[in-house]
Amino acid sequence: MKCFGLIGYPVGHSLSQRYFVEKWRRNGVYDRSYNLYELKSLDGLDRLVACEGLSGFNVTLPHKQAIMPLIGALTDEAAAVGAVNCVKVTPNGFVGHNTDCQAFADTLQPLLQPWHTSALVLGTGGAAAAVELALKRLGIESLKVSRTPTDGCIGYAEAALIAPSRMLIVNATPVGMSPHTDNSPWPWPELLTDRHLVYDLVYTPSPTLLLTQAAAHGAQTFGGLPMLYRQADLSEEFWLADKEM
Repeated sequence: MKCFGLIGYPVGHSLSQRYFVEKWRRNGVYDRSYNLYELKSLDGLDRLVACEGLSGFNVTLPHKQAIMPLIGALTDEAAAVGAVNCVKVTPNGFVGHNTDCQAFADTLQPLLQPWHTSALVLGTGGAAAAVELALKRLGIESLKVSRTPTDGCIGYAEAALIAPSRMLIVNATPVGMSPHTDNSPWPWPELLTDRHLVYDLVYTPSPTLLLTQAAAHGAQTFGGLPMLYRQADLSEEFWLADKEM
């Protein structure tokens, strides 16, 4: 039996376990398991992995960047993003990978129109870093937006001023995620138009308040569930590959 899982805090909302279990059942695969592990901190991670016999695991909020010092080797993708959401357990230690970047790019690309040349990325964590790299590879210029702006990102007041000329808005924060479904990371839905594309990485609830409000103002909207499934498939490919990618 190969055992996999998800570590993060919280993880009760996650659909990853259900996705993997149903996928394996459909495909007649019965020698794999996937469980959720709610960890406030990464203390004792080695012990958890050993006790559970994990062959690999996914990493979600708030650990995608915090886990990097515990990783023995990084794939080129994880190093480029600066965050890890997928770990393979090997005899030589943990190998960290990032499947968020490719999953985001794969699901965004079919939605793009010629006017989607610049983006606002809400958030500054590991998911935002993956989104930023994917956009760069797609030739889309982006600015990160934070409630505490620094040299590397702008504040929300400035974002509001330039939103009419930024036709792609990506939410890479957990704002709006269940159980806090009455929250939205974007305070000005009235600034959105039918040329805007709003992509929310949050997938529970579906749609989020952000997407509901954006759609009400004519924007094209896209939720995070397809990205979740895509990054899960890429994670499994990495875990089961004979060599690290």
